[in-house]
Parts: sequence; structure tokens; C-alpha cells
Amino acid sequence: MSTVINSIDRWSPAERAGVRPGERLLSINGHKVVDVLDYRYFGYDRDPELLLEDVNGTWRRVQVEKEEAEELGLNFDTYLMDEPRPCSNHCLFCFVDQMAPGCRETLYFKDDDARLSFLMGNYITLTNLDPREVQRIIDLRISPINVSVHATDPKLRSILLGNKAGADSLDYMRAFADAGIVMNGQIVLCPGYNDGEQLQRTMEDMAAWGFASCSVVPVGLTQFREKLAKLRPVDRACANAVIEQVDAFGEICLKKYGTRMFFCSDELYIRAGRPIPEEAYYEEYVQIENGVGMLRSLISEFEAGLRLETEPVNASRFTIATGVSAAPFLWELVQKAELEIQGQVIAIENDFFGHSIDVAGLITGRDLIRQLKGRDLGARLLIPVNMLRHGGDVFLDGLHVSDIETALEIPVTVVEQDGFDLLDAMLERKE
Repeated sequence: MSTVINSIDRWSPAERAGVRPGERLLSINGHKVVDVLDYRYFGYDRDPELLLEDVNGTWRRVQVEKEEAEELGLNFDTYLMDEPRPCSNHCLFCFVDQMAPGCRETLYFKDDDARLSFLMGNYITLTNLDPREVQRIIDLRISPINVSVHATDPKLRSILLGNKAGADSLDYMRAFADAGIVMNGQIVLCPGYNDGEQLQRTMEDMAAWGFASCSVVPVGLTQFREKLAKLRPVDRACANAVIEQVDAFGEICLKKYGTRMFFCSDELYIRAGRPIPEEAYYEEYVQIENGVGMLRSLISEFEAGLRLETEPVNASRFTIATGVSAAPFLWELVQKAELEIQGQVIAIENDFFGHSIDVAGLITGRDLIRQLKGRDLGARLLIPVNMLRHGGDVFLDGLHVSDIETALEIPVTVVEQDGFDLLDAMLERKE
């Protein structure tokens, strides 16, 4: 734990109050500060009192003048003010265990940290929590918490997570439900394990426990599964059966609770060979971060942007490189444009992880180079932002966007997961 203040934002309430770098933050308004959750929760109030300790062990109290919800302006050695908590599970379907050698170092670290769930939306299994931490979440009434549920049968959940605590942590979900903590869920569907009757039980339990929403996503299997559990991929028949089951229960939830609550990911619709549902189905895209409605949102925004186009277009030829699953949808958008632009869409096969992995977010820089080298790409290359590390320009294998530009001798435009941004990129309006 490190609550030592590393730096202070210029012109912030803390700077005006005379707080100094190097001091340790002990408490806010008498509440002990252990980590970032305490800091953010207790620091939310108007005009808080800070208890500080200097390097000599001397304590002092400082009254800070600030508005409610205004940031104090303190920075610490780490974002969490603590070390991230590693995952204690051995999930049968864990993607990190299937990572190839040679990827970015951070991709081999498995976190299962409740604080990252609250602050960054990460999904956690709750097996890392102890009763004291559960009570702290309830006492602070921090919501939402995003939970990787997978199954609510205690024995099955323990098997799927490879952890006996998988059964015990179901009690935490009930406790959060009783306390009014908002929960969003995720089910990674593993055929033969948590589909069929088990999926039905899981959905019914989660609905009874008051989950706000839940995504159902197919298990991802790479070619690097030596000595791991034998799992079947979700095929067309399985995907169709799951969609029918989830949508049938979703209709029941819609009538009873006013929300479908359970949504299948875009990937399931693609594998089933079914059209993506219309926008109203997704209820304001409550599970879009899990790939639920991402394609529908992209299509709707792109079409809305097209309707606003009235000026002549003068854009150079381009190529869009994306995953196999999204390529047909992007090609339809290129054709829908019906403007004086010339573009093509190339689906990149995932040689790195295996061809069963067909999403754009797991394409490496080397696969891009290998499959695009020597082809007529036009004047520019467009790639989706989810190929890159969040907030950066690095691919899974450590290559940078600049490496792609050098190898292919073409400028690369990174496109946000946004239909308007895609249209601007196609029309050569992005800087």
C-alpha cells in the first residue's frame, strides 16, 4: 500500500490548501484511506479535512476548500495506491493461458481486482474478495460492479473457474443484491459445460438477484491450448440454440422487469449466420463494451453520417483491414456510401492465434504486414482502434503503427469504434 503523495495538480484544491508532495495521506474526514476506493469515495465530499504524515512521522490536519465531486488533485505512485491483485483462478477458458509467446508483457498478467471493476469497468469473479472487502463495498455503496458469473451452480462455477472459492463467491452476489449494489454480468459460453439447462439456471438466478444486465459471449479458443482443458468452439448450431434461448428468456425479463437483461454478443449472431438486431433491441447499448451491439451502433452512426452528406467528395483510394467476422459488415458500409470514393475491405486471417480467432481486436502487426505486403492498397490504410493497446499505438505483438507504415509504405489511419469516425476516415477528413 502506498498513500504517499507523489505529486499535486497545479491550481488544484490540494495545492491551494498547502498539501505537499512526499506527505502520506492517512485519512479523509476521519476515515482511514487504504487505497483508491477510499480516496475517491471520501474525497468526493465538499471541504474535506485531510490527516497527513510527513517523512519525519509528524501528523498535521489540513482543511481543503473544494466543491462536492471536485477532484482533490493528489497523485500517488500507482493508480490503485496499491499493487493490482492477481487472479487466483485457473479458468478452463482463460484467454491469458492461451496467449502466444512474444506478445506485450502486460498481456500475461491476470488481474481480478474489484477496484478495477469499479473504476475501469473490468469484469471480476469475486473469488479474490474476503468478507471485510465485501462489507466495505456494501458500506461505501459503490456501484456498479461487473461480475464474471459464467454459472450459478456452485459445483459447475468452481469447475469453470478452477477455484473452490467460485462456489462461495456466489454468496457475495446475493449480498450485493440485498444491499442494492448494481451488478452487470458476463457469461463466457463453453459448450457442454454452461449451456442448455445450466445456462437457463444461471439466467434465472441472475434475474432473481437483480442483475442490471448480462452479456453472453462465445468462448475464444486459440491454437495455444497444449495441456489445457479440451473445449469445443461455439459452432453455428450452438450459436443459434443459444440466441433462441437467451432471447426467449429476455422476452420474459422484458415483460417482468422492463429490460431484456440478457444479450448475446455480435459474435454469436455472426456465427449463427443471423442478421444483427435493430438498435432498439440493445436498450441504449448497456453491454457494448462486451461486444453486444457494437456492429449495430457502428452501422447506425455510419448511416446517420451519410444522411448528412451533401457536398461533393474528393478522397483517395483506401483499404480497410479488419477481422474476418467484421469484414462483410464493413464492405456493406463501403458500398452503401455510394459516393465518389474507391475503397476495399480486406479480412485478415489470424495466423498468430489461429483461424478460429476472427475478431479485429486480436490481429497482430505481423499478420497485417504478412497478408497486406505487395497488394494494391490504394493511397492509405484504415485499421480499427481496437487492434491497438488502449490509449496507445502498439499491437499485441509489440509492433507500432509506424512499423506498419514503414513495412507497407503507406500511411495508416486509426479509426475509432464509431460510425461517424469511420465515414470521416473513408472521406479523408481525419487528421
